[in-house]
Amino acid sequence: MGDIDDALGRADREAFTKEPPKTLKGQIGYLIRQLKTAKAVAAELGVTADSVNRYRRGARKHPPRHVQVRIDDAVRSRWQPLVRKRRRSRAASSTGITVETRARFGYDAPAGATDDGRFRRLTVHLPADYARRLFEARAQGADDARLRAIVAEGLQEVYFKDGGRRAAGLEVSLNDIDYFDVSF
Repeated sequence: MGDIDDALGRADREAFTKEPPKTLKGQIGYLIRQLKTAKAVAAELGVTADSVNRYRRGARKHPPRHVQVRIDDAVRSRWQPLVRKRRRSRAASSTGITVETRARFGYDAPAGATDDGRFRRLTVHLPADYARRLFEARAQGADDARLRAIVAEGLQEVYFKDGGRRAAGLEVSLNDIDYFDVSF
């Protein structure tokens, strides 16, 4: 997974209106309700069905760290899917997304302008069209390069070209990402 895909996933999880279960018994109980059997939960987590049943009963309270991480991820990925879907839909149709990044931007500019790439820290609100394109590309399994291209195009149009009022002919690429965060 890439920087942008991870950031979209984090932003998606921030949409929860109610926190997911925190206790091991609560998490395992939730997963069993979702997947229907201890065997299905065990296959998802990479443990035995007996381990899942021990976690559910409370006979075993502290799974290994890597198993606990898998449990947390499995619960969070299934928690409040309608809330997350509604929030993504609103961002893609009307509100857009806010991108915060520190990255090296590369430029292809007309003669007489600088095209040296340099690190910039930007916080830019991108319109709903870019949010829709990002969500669609992510849903289709696009690689990080494709997601970067969509974000770079959005930053190019909104920030660098200021909606067509300046920097005509400028082409921006998003290169070395120091950090990247998305909110919607």
